[in-house]
Amino acid sequence: MATRTDPLTLEVVELIGTVVARYHEEYDRAAADHSLTGAQARVLGLLALEPTPMRKIAVKLKCEPSNVTGIVDRLETRGLVERRPDPVDRRVKVAAATEAGVRTARELRESLSFAREPLAELSDAERTVLRDLLRRMLGEA
Repeated sequence: MATRTDPLTLEVVELIGTVVARYHEEYDRAAADHSLTGAQARVLGLLALEPTPMRKIAVKLKCEPSNVTGIVDRLETRGLVERRPDPVDRRVKVAAATEAGVRTARELRESLSFAREPLAELSDAERTVLRDLLRRMLGEA
């Protein structure tokens, strides 16, 4: 029977930790190739998906809104992000990726091969099982 401390559970937890650490190492390296910090790259990646209020970015990244403001300021200086009025509430400003920001986020995402290459070696059925198990672990299933 599985417990929190049985050897298989501990091994799986250790493997997940190793995968996460290697992903972050590669992500930070890819960000540096674009002269970005890891935090700047994560914010840019979020904004490339949709314009977002800075408070919401802070919640997603689990950091203080003032940190997000500084990151957005630096990305804006580089022409990768712009601030706009929220179309729903014009009192609120949202941050949005510019065309250059969307292109940079795409290039950064495409350069991450650590997880994609091993995943490509798995069958569709294996990737589906892995996806479903990860969703279940995250409470999304």
